[in-house]
Amino acid sequence: MLKKITFIVMAVAFTLSAHAQFEQGKKYVSASFSGFDVVYNGLSDLNAGIQAKGGYLVEDNLMLLGSVGYNHIGSDDDTPDRFSLGVQGRYYIIQNGIYLGVGATYKHANHNYNDLMPSVELGYAFFINRIVTIEPSVYYEQSINDHSKYSNVGLRLGLGLYLFR
Repeated sequence: MLKKITFIVMAVAFTLSAHAQFEQGKKYVSASFSGFDVVYNGLSDLNAGIQAKGGYLVEDNLMLLGSVGYNHIGSDDDTPDRFSLGVQGRYYIIQNGIYLGVGATYKHANHNYNDLMPSVELGYAFFINRIVTIEPSVYYEQSINDHSKYSNVGLRLGLGLYLFR
């Protein structure tokens, strides 16, 4: 009986503390790695990248983000590495950290490649402590230039900080 009461108290405390994690006014910074040789597109063998994000919770459970990134692309036709700038909206579906993101990224490489890529992302913000998270996610980026060559499906692993007001 004592174990059941302890479990219920811990579940209620976890639920209440999780509610405070995604409240309006918090700031967010993150660094993430993508690819890990599990990104698939029609052009490359290896696609690995690093990305930095900054965001702000404009409403409870609703975050706006900006990002900057670099992707290394290994392929047979010497596709150049890409730099990117992006915007995203993220909605935390339930208070345990599951989120859905929708955004757009502008990617540039040399003078011959420019692409606007709308994207969707499904992820989970796993809190290590009150402000630090590990954020695995699955994403899809749709290329406007050439769907079959440049669109991506992949995994991303991030480390995030949710900063108080």
